[in-house]
Amino acid sequence: MLDDIRARIDAEIEKLTYELNVELPERINKAVELGDLRENAEYKSALERQQFVQARIGHLQERMSELSKIDVDDMPYDRVGFGSKVELHDHFMEETLSITIVAGDFMDLDAGHVSVASPIGRGLLGARKGDEVVIELPVGERRFTVIDLVTLPQQLEAEGD
Repeated sequence: MLDDIRARIDAEIEKLTYELNVELPERINKAVELGDLRENAEYKSALERQQFVQARIGHLQERMSELSKIDVDDMPYDRVGFGSKVELHDHFMEETLSITIVAGDFMDLDAGHVSVASPIGRGLLGARKGDEVVIELPVGERRFTVIDLVTLPQQLEAEGD
């Protein structure tokens, strides 16, 4: 899982770096050739995109640094944490949810990915199989029971078998 995240971040950094070093300078040069830069929307747009791309690359590099600090050996084997696959019973909706706790950049609710920094992610951290947790959500308080849990260390161990 960590390797997959690293690969996705690397791919995005590579794509953005190409845009920053090749595509955006070309756009800026073409816009400069059009003349009066004070009223040149193309020029302003390219500069704004350049600033965004630089900020995004910085953010992604920070994420890579954070990922390099994750030591799977120090992660709990029996409690919800980063990378855990969790099956929950939602007492309010009377349904079962399957989620994976992921880094904030890779949240995908349709795929069942919930950010570790989200209210549900934070509320589940440290929970064990069978625990009932109460989480304050923007829509109000919700109760969940952890039906099943497969932590990142367990997943990696299973892959190694």
